[in-house]
Amino acid sequence: MTQKPNWRTSSYTKSDNCVEVADNNPAKVKVRDSKRRRGAELAFPSSSWTEFLEFVKP
Repeated sequence: MTQKPNWRTSSYTKSDNCVEVADNNPAKVKVRDSKRRRGAELAFPSSSWTEFLEFVKP
């Protein structure tokens, strides 16, 4: 059964000029532009997303 993405933005977001992330699927993380919700989505393996988050931490 395919899980419907649970889209969210960062709590730091103060406008609609951001990306949305759906990370409720254990196998992949989806990313999309918040201004074009019906547009393209990117999908990354969860392990790659975790590495990315570790890389961008302050």
